[in-house]
Amino acid sequence: MSEQVEYTERRDGPADGHVRVRLDLSYDGREFSGWAKQAQGRRTVQGEIEDALRTVTRSGERTYELTVAGRTDSGVHARGQVAHVDLPVEVWAEHREKLLRRLAGRLPHDVRVWRVAEAPTGFDARFSAVWRRYAYRVTDHPGGVDPLLRGHVLWHDWRLDVDAMNAASVALLGEHDFAAYCKRREGATTIRTLQELSWERDGEGVVTATVRADAFCHNMVRSLVGALLFVGDGHRPVEWPGKVLAAGVRDSAVHVVRPHGLTLEEVGYPADELLAARNREARNRRTLPGTACCG
Repeated sequence: MSEQVEYTERRDGPADGHVRVRLDLSYDGREFSGWAKQAQGRRTVQGEIEDALRTVTRSGERTYELTVAGRTDSGVHARGQVAHVDLPVEVWAEHREKLLRRLAGRLPHDVRVWRVAEAPTGFDARFSAVWRRYAYRVTDHPGGVDPLLRGHVLWHDWRLDVDAMNAASVALLGEHDFAAYCKRREGATTIRTLQELSWERDGEGVVTATVRADAFCHNMVRSLVGALLFVGDGHRPVEWPGKVLAAGVRDSAVHVVRPHGLTLEEVGYPADELLAARNREARNRRTLPGTACCG
């Protein structure tokens, strides 16, 4: 078993004698059991990068643990994922100039780190983020999915009305309790601010949903997409997704669509001088106006 880093991370930055390093990365999620390391020993993005980092820094059995902007599920891709790792000052000084190239030589073909840099003061890949933007891609072409896109595009075998899907999306925008579209986790809030939800068909017939929020709860994007596809193919009226949201409970008709159509495209952060304040703010448990937190 790998040794874990022997210090407690402070909320406002790395421990004394350590440097916080930001990593920008991408991966094809098809062969991964999600981002986060798992006790069962399944292949994960975090596990692959931490193993590579340990090897190229010649750190023996010591593991430097990554913190990520968004924990993607099994099969979900990322183009603009962000993570950070806290390295001892001497390790960073020794390896910083060659770390990117060495990681490229050690990592498997389906995950790449594109940038490695010392993070500004107050940066936290998860808690400093102000939004995450995902894209979900689907085609309703009667012939199916282009074989070259099959790992990244869902086939929906009913014709989709993009205008109806955009109309239905409006009621979901803003700050709400998205319990009806999330898989609940003990102690976690389901209140989120959905900043953008829009659909567009390109010239090749691929329909892309752009979904941006301050954060997402488990299965939220894929549940929203599943509901809106039912509107797009005429199985539900435009008002239905909003009514499901207002009801606040899972509706058996809301399907969680398959993960391979989903890609984390980008993570947004505030100006450097606002990173620490955002870090602190995001750690607070959220409630809707007029409601009390039950602890």
